[in-house]
Amino acid sequence: MIDAHHSTVDSLLRANETFARTDQKAGVPEIPFVPNKQVYLITCIDPRVDPANLFGLTLGDAIVHRVVGGRVTEAVLDDLAWISYLHETLTPDTPWFDVVVMHHTDCGSGLMADDTLRRGFVARGFRDDVLRATAVTDPAATVALDVDRLLSSEKISGRIRVTGLRYDVDTGRAARVTGTRSREG
Repeated sequence: MIDAHHSTVDSLLRANETFARTDQKAGVPEIPFVPNKQVYLITCIDPRVDPANLFGLTLGDAIVHRVVGGRVTEAVLDDLAWISYLHETLTPDTPWFDVVVMHHTDCGSGLMADDTLRRGFVARGFRDDVLRATAVTDPAATVALDVDRLLSSEKISGRIRVTGLRYDVDTGRAARVTGTRSREG
């Protein structure tokens, strides 16, 4: 039962008041539409995979797109197309914008590989083939597939460089799966 007098959202709003009232914002450069570090990071919604903590990012450093499994979906492609267009338009003198696709070990999306569990999602209106393709059971393999999907998309600027990473939730280490590549070579 939800406590009407106290909720998680209430504690988040109290923390936000502290943030807004103190100098926690001090020292953060003005945040443009294109992030300070010129990076767009696509990763999983899993709370064990927090890019700010993993990579020492602060407010305005990166665009972080969190999606089940960290998979590159049509929605991810559409959002990245918009950001890559803004990059070309607003920062024409910056030759590259980096995209990182990071999948992780022990990913809950791997449950979508279980036929019985997946059938329950299908019964709720989801497509079986999409769910099956979302499963991350081998992060190195799925990262490579998603990097290729990004690089083959005509929606995305040719000035995008893409790197694939695998994050190990047990060791806390991220490692390259793919080299940094672009459509232009």
